[in-house]
Amino acid sequence: MHRYNSRASIITLGTATAILTVGVVWATQLGTNIDDFFNPGSQPAVVGPSFDEILPSVYCQSCHVPGTDDVPVFNRWEGSAMANAARDPLFWAGMAIANQDVQDVGDLCIRCHAPKGWLEGRSTPTDGSALTLDDRDGITCNFCHRMVDPVFKPGISPAVDEAILADLSSNGLLPVNLFNGSYIVDPVDRRRGPFDIIAALGFDPHSSGGPTQISPYHKSSDLCGNCHDVSNPAFTRTEDDQYVVNTLGQEHPTLDKYDMFPVERTYSEWLMSSFADGPIDMTGRFGGDDPLVSTCQDCHMPTASKQGCSFGPVRADMPQHDFSGGSTWMLDAVLNLNPSDNIDPKAIAASKARSISMLQRAATVELSQVGCYLEVRVINQTGHKLPTGYPEGRRMWLNVQFTDVLGDPVAERGFYDGLTADLTTADTKVYEAHLGIDDAVAAATGVPAGVSFHFALNNLVIKDNRIPPRGFTNAEFADIQASPIGIDYADGEYWDDTRFFVPPGSTDATVTLYYQSSSKEYIEFLLNENVTNTDGQILYDQWVLTGMSAPIDMATQVIALAPHAGGDYDGSGGVDLLDYAEFPGCEDGPDVLVGVLCEPFDCDDDGDVDLYDFAGMGLSLSAGL
Repeated sequence: MHRYNSRASIITLGTATAILTVGVVWATQLGTNIDDFFNPGSQPAVVGPSFDEILPSVYCQSCHVPGTDDVPVFNRWEGSAMANAARDPLFWAGMAIANQDVQDVGDLCIRCHAPKGWLEGRSTPTDGSALTLDDRDGITCNFCHRMVDPVFKPGISPAVDEAILADLSSNGLLPVNLFNGSYIVDPVDRRRGPFDIIAALGFDPHSSGGPTQISPYHKSSDLCGNCHDVSNPAFTRTEDDQYVVNTLGQEHPTLDKYDMFPVERTYSEWLMSSFADGPIDMTGRFGGDDPLVSTCQDCHMPTASKQGCSFGPVRADMPQHDFSGGSTWMLDAVLNLNPSDNIDPKAIAASKARSISMLQRAATVELSQVGCYLEVRVINQTGHKLPTGYPEGRRMWLNVQFTDVLGDPVAERGFYDGLTADLTTADTKVYEAHLGIDDAVAAATGVPAGVSFHFALNNLVIKDNRIPPRGFTNAEFADIQASPIGIDYADGEYWDDTRFFVPPGSTDATVTLYYQSSSKEYIEFLLNENVTNTDGQILYDQWVLTGMSAPIDMATQVIALAPHAGGDYDGSGGVDLLDYAEFPGCEDGPDVLVGVLCEPFDCDDDGDVDLYDFAGMGLSLSAGL
């Protein structure tokens, strides 16, 4: 049943179109309408007697104090990606392409990036043109602190929530699960948080809409799951795990995210990790005063002995409103593009520094030499895949630099050209997810089948070698549509190993794990495919101006290398065709290595002679070793 009745009168249903511009062919638009992107939860309402305005953040800053870290609330939020979710030029450029590809899908984007605008009915047109200056606040204080747990828990949930949930339930609006901005917001401006504010202060500072409510939900990862699992409801999952376009102009038949095409699964990845069953002692890796980590908040809002407001008591467990993630260059772009919003540059710089710090705590790199190979292990220290989130353009990779006894370069793998933003990928490991389009969607739209940045049209997961978190099992990740693709991880593995041949003359190797939130290929796609507006050009200009999404050094390790000549069977000092002639006599397994005759062939030093060793011989020969 269509439940957007309050908005239907202002929606114009478009028809499939084809647009031709110079140098760009825009294929047929998928003829959906806003009904296809219906989600349960709170619905848009007119501000008035039945729905209080979502207050702009300016109402909160006087007590929660910008410019000081004694009260780590407003100033830390102000510089975060959360606060700037509706200013992010990547959001605007991506939404422009999405709307070109799939009619009215931008409503889905606005719902999480500009919740004030969405709740107050300004998400149509779905290009965001109706959003106001106040809507640019993104994920605001008032919005988050009015959120309601969708599951009423007697004696735990605020008593007023029971009636709110009952009203939604009677209208069929309780969400099946948490995703796509299916949040529930108190229509009355009653603030919520995990602490008993009234008891601590002796009065209620938030009583304009009713008493401040104690809400354990605000310390739960479930609150974050509202927007950090994203599915495309225009597609339905079939029994054989294919994704087909629904009947157009209708809401998804089950409204269950696991029956839709998966775009992001950060919350579900956490849900299937050991952290969800935690806490786990991470020895302070993610900041805060508590080494135990379980929820999203434990890492992204680490606690400290601070005040919650300028006149409140110091709390030993005050959550700092950091919301750190992988956003770096985007924050600089936001500052450049919004001078009239009076964003504190110091808050932006501090948030960027915290994000870099978090990235540098997200992984551990370990090195070892096994014969003629360098083994690199990357360990995921987070509670979700690494990297996680929106897949387009987001990646990690290994850069390996081999040097000789004088410190001069011998060889490099995973070279990144900082002048052109080009990455050499063929000789290294790149951790990423590639989505794509199948033949049916290609036929319907004219967009080529295969790997694609057209995220609103994508209905295939073509590659996903991102590293799973602690507690990973293949069965559970299959259930949440987050299976590894193109790589095998055994149950329990939260690390990945990569083997690099050690070239001749190498005495040392320096290995760096890099992270990049926006690849050149994705930025250029958003520029070149945009036939709607200038958002792609604005993004591209800022990408260039701010350093082209300069890679972040997540972890660097150095190892001293032992000399080797794997495959030098006859002891001539190098690998040649005479050695190759003897190899077949040794390729019979570990029993052959009882004596010393076949040991020179054991390039990887594993007690066996196999194809790895044969490959090592070939690399030695081609390198002149």
